[in-house]
Amino acid sequence: MLPKLMNVLGILLVAVAISMFEVPYMRKKGLKKELWLFYILLFLGVGISSAKALSGFIPTPLDWIAAVYRPFSDFLTHIGLIK
Repeated sequence: MLPKLMNVLGILLVAVAISMFEVPYMRKKGLKKELWLFYILLFLGVGISSAKALSGFIPTPLDWIAAVYRPFSDFLTHIGLIK
């Protein structure tokens, strides 16, 4: 369990380092919308990376596509058009 937590700590340290590099420039230039987007994307990236480091299940876009089309595929199988 400790190596997994060290991975999450490393991810957080990299996120803090990126923030320390980017945020002062954005504040100085007055880029408020870009700063909000930066924080949202950084938060999402850290969350997904931390979940992956802790061996969590991360669904891929293909999983969502398969879930949407599965009823149609089951219907085609049921009526005998596909096997």
